[in-house]
Amino acid sequence: MRILLQVFSLASLMLTFSCQSNIAGTVIINNVRVYDGSGSAPTSGNVVIEGSDIKAIGAKLKCSSCSIIDGEGLALAPGFIDMHAHLEPLPLIPTAGSALHMGVTTALGGPDGSSPINLGHYLDSLDQIKMGINVAYLIGHNSVRSEVMHLDGRAPTDAELDEMKDLIKKGMRDGAFGISTGLKYLPGTFAKTDEIIEVSIAASELGGIYTSHLREEGLGLLEGVKEAITIAEEADIPVVLTHHKAIGLPSWGKSIQTLAMVDSARQLGLDVMIDQYPYTASHTGIAVLIPPWALEGGRFTAFTKRCEDPILRDSIKSGIIYNIMNDRGGGDLKRIQFARFNWKPHLEGKTLHDWALEEGMEPNAESGAELVIRAQLNRGANAIYHAINEEDVQRIMAHPYTMVASDGRITEFEKGFPHPRVHGTFPRVIGHYARDRGVITVSEAIRKMTFLPAQRLGLSDRGLIKEGYKADLVLFNEETIIDRATFESPHQYPEGIEMVMVNGKIALQDGKLSQERYGVILRGPAYGG
Repeated sequence: MRILLQVFSLASLMLTFSCQSNIAGTVIINNVRVYDGSGSAPTSGNVVIEGSDIKAIGAKLKCSSCSIIDGEGLALAPGFIDMHAHLEPLPLIPTAGSALHMGVTTALGGPDGSSPINLGHYLDSLDQIKMGINVAYLIGHNSVRSEVMHLDGRAPTDAELDEMKDLIKKGMRDGAFGISTGLKYLPGTFAKTDEIIEVSIAASELGGIYTSHLREEGLGLLEGVKEAITIAEEADIPVVLTHHKAIGLPSWGKSIQTLAMVDSARQLGLDVMIDQYPYTASHTGIAVLIPPWALEGGRFTAFTKRCEDPILRDSIKSGIIYNIMNDRGGGDLKRIQFARFNWKPHLEGKTLHDWALEEGMEPNAESGAELVIRAQLNRGANAIYHAINEEDVQRIMAHPYTMVASDGRITEFEKGFPHPRVHGTFPRVIGHYARDRGVITVSEAIRKMTFLPAQRLGLSDRGLIKEGYKADLVLFNEETIIDRATFESPHQYPEGIEMVMVNGKIALQDGKLSQERYGVILRGPAYGG
């Protein structure tokens, strides 16, 4: 790809552009296939960018003093919006290169019930640092509950519930777009549905949405979806079933029922949507295999004390065996792959099966449970769980109200052993699932990662290639775009993304990041109220 500086004088000067020093003034991207984000078929034409905005779109646009980006043979889409991103490393990795390399220009943080409590102060600090991408946040119920009740496994008092609601409202006025829950995790797992409804009403009254890591995504999946739909109705709040999946062999195929439940809810007038990552493996802490009661009061200290009691330890072990066989463990220690393991870093990328063999143990569920206990006693670990069925992935992806989301953590290249979704999510949907497999069309794939999430967040100037909208744009090669990151070798950037523009400035070109950062902090509907 070349960028031409067009000067109408005695001659025209051709320059190869380096994104180390960005173009000033008006820019035309010409001769490009435009996917506008609406789901419509692409059109051929030119796009004019002035400052941070899209100025004009058309087949024959001229400009006497514009910089020209030659888009011949390439496609242009709105910047991708990641509806579920773990943005905690942003203060240390503000360029957000792992997101930009896969075309993400906006990401929603604070998922799974976890967010900064003082969100206003946190957003102001990010604004001072400057981000490589636009960022938006949710206020996390788990963080709020921990602030008020620590890790107590009980219902809140009326005063505690009021304090949580006040913190949710403060988060909304600080700029949150809504509330997130992590009902599989501590302390959200201790919260009953009526508590979630009450705190969700606090967000709903200020225009917020609700995203939920369901209480269960395995054997209790249907009940988890039902609970989310109940919250949508009782709290009168738009809902997103986040990183929706059916995990564990006994649950494979249940997406048929969960999608029917979503359709029924929508027919009743409830605003229920989905987001999804395009992989057959999840990623979370090893503690997800441990019964929640065993972690009440403290993931490490209280857990260690319980394990000192032989009877309690035996009960904990039985619960872990059950989860290995029926839930996230996938019934096979080979399906549990270590991603981050500070106690035993040599096991990163290897499996629980490998660890059992290393210890001279029979690689079965019982020995796996024993090793999970040992891992948690030594400050835990993160793991990738290969327990999702490909048919469920495709079925969920094809649903018209499913958005694309990475569930990925902002990651420094070649550091650690992440899930490949941190580098590959969006190109994988376009290249593998849309172009190569035809699960959805390329136009629909782009709608699911641009306009649909923009609508969910109420962003009226992003998500479309449209006059007056912000120039968050991705220029890519339809024939070559594809993810390269794998579960064996996750640190590989995708191919086929030629340029990423954030607020009218080139943030990435030909695989190279700009030294400047052009993202802005997006604040939700109640900000300043």
